[in-house]
Amino acid sequence: MTVKEKLAVHAGEIEKYLAECLQNRGIPKRLLDAMDYSLLAGGKRLRPVLVLVWGQMLGAKKEALMPFAASLELIHTYSLIHDDLPAMDDDDLRRGKPSNHKMFGEATAILAGDGLLTEAFGLMAKAEAPAENIVEAISLMAYSAGACGMVGGQDVDMDYTGRDDVSLDELKIMHSMKTGALILSACKSGAVLAKGTGATDDDVRRAEEYGRLIGVAFQIVDDVLDVVGDEASLGKPVGSDEEQGKSTYPNLIGLEESKELARKYVDEAVELLSPYSGPEAELLAELAQYIVDRVY
Repeated sequence: MTVKEKLAVHAGEIEKYLAECLQNRGIPKRLLDAMDYSLLAGGKRLRPVLVLVWGQMLGAKKEALMPFAASLELIHTYSLIHDDLPAMDDDDLRRGKPSNHKMFGEATAILAGDGLLTEAFGLMAKAEAPAENIVEAISLMAYSAGACGMVGGQDVDMDYTGRDDVSLDELKIMHSMKTGALILSACKSGAVLAKGTGATDDDVRRAEEYGRLIGVAFQIVDDVLDVVGDEASLGKPVGSDEEQGKSTYPNLIGLEESKELARKYVDEAVELLSPYSGPEAELLAELAQYIVDRVY
């Protein structure tokens, strides 16, 4: 199987869980429709897959990890809904469909994002692992999704928009918060939840560093694709970063150097997997490689 086929198998299982996780909870119909509209709009489900694969590689069961893994997709989806709002990135398309606020209005879109974020933490608590490990993983996710991570990164991104004096170091820090924090936490939380089945502190450190490296590579490639990508395949407008005056890797160091930098980070991430073997380790290496292959 190709990495896309393997990813699709995992994504299909996650998709099935996502389709059911918000049902029969008493959510008002219009709000539920808005939440499901974005949550079930497709996507590679990379973040939950990373939770599952790291956790399984270190001995945890997929069923035990699934609620926590799925929660990351709720958080990621909430962030996309809010990022698309006119007050943020003002994007009309997401995954090839009208953005949530274009379908349901800005007020409902805001509430849909709020609802997804809150429901995510309820799902995390349903993971099957020692209580102290669940608490550690939830704390990690709260930090990474909140003001010190993704939310803070979005605020810095808005502050940098339209400026021409942003340095490469500042850009790296901003993206490590906005994009990288959730990817890092996906990997690390999978390892943390597996501590009850044999994962060690060294395993957790490797998962964290792997996540950090591929998170940076992922954002670099996203910046590159905004310049050279195809709107039909990306499912969102191309060229919006430049139009909005955003600081990006291609703007600061050029397209080719950006590609090479992403490749460097991916190679380092793959090297961290050398102590492991089996299908999960193989898939993690392929997923890292897949991130940069999107631009070739």
